[in-house]
Amino acid sequence: MHRIAVLALEQSVAFDLGSSTHMFARLGDLYEVVVCSPDRRPIPTSGGFTIAPEHGLEALQDADTVLVPGTYYKPAREGWLEPAVLEALTTTRAPRIMSICTGAFVLAAAGLLDGRPATTHWGTTEEFRALYPKVRLNPDVLFIDDGDILTSAGVAAGIDLCLHVIRSDHGSEVANWIARYCVVPAWRQGGQSQFVDRPVPSYPDTSTALAREWALERLQEPLDLAGMAAQVRMSVRTFTRRFRAETGMSPGQWLTQQRVERARHLLESTELPVDQVARHAGFGTGAALRQQLAASIGVSPTAYRQTFRTA
Repeated sequence: MHRIAVLALEQSVAFDLGSSTHMFARLGDLYEVVVCSPDRRPIPTSGGFTIAPEHGLEALQDADTVLVPGTYYKPAREGWLEPAVLEALTTTRAPRIMSICTGAFVLAAAGLLDGRPATTHWGTTEEFRALYPKVRLNPDVLFIDDGDILTSAGVAAGIDLCLHVIRSDHGSEVANWIARYCVVPAWRQGGQSQFVDRPVPSYPDTSTALAREWALERLQEPLDLAGMAAQVRMSVRTFTRRFRAETGMSPGQWLTQQRVERARHLLESTELPVDQVARHAGFGTGAALRQQLAASIGVSPTAYRQTFRTA
């Protein structure tokens, strides 16, 4: 049982606190989730209600993962932490520490992000850099996995980070299941843009969604831009522009992402040889699958299957 200690501090972002605890707790046979606060004190949230954690900061000491949700906690937004919070974060033996949104301010105030890459909500970039210049801040991504320290951008990007952690721990089939349960996208790449100041498209009655559905049913077949654009009766140029506006990536990048996910699922849930997995996922050859999987997650198909084999 993997124990996750969620550190709630004053004015925790209600969405971050609720969504992260819900996702992990829903997998109750895999994760134990505890919420803690300094001296188990009640914590007012940004949602206008107060929570009453059952645990104190000692919960951080025997946790496998420490999670800090987004927060408007005043000390961290001024460059310091309460001594008890600072000690708890810097002495925890947890092999993984993660933050959502402005929870990165707390990790930075503890010195845990010095010299390391991190992200937070794009709207706090200037404030964060002024307070914590030693952090290699990248405000243009959804999340950053730096091994034992993981940070994410605002609100919904915390869901992406939680899914990434679940996928890393237990494979894409489990992550996809919890994503379906929560009715959220199963995977958005960590390097994807936060969509800063993206204007609302001026074509509300048209979408490339039908083309994406069509492509998902035919991932094993050769697919091209013209074929996808034809499904929604658009020119290739218009289709490409609208596709990027809706998904944040090009049609080619999206297809590769979906095919990698299909391959991961097949590697976990079937005994198909690698070459057959490659064909079913639309990569054609085992060599192409090996190249794409290595580029996406850094391992070979065989190593992935050995790590995330289902019963």
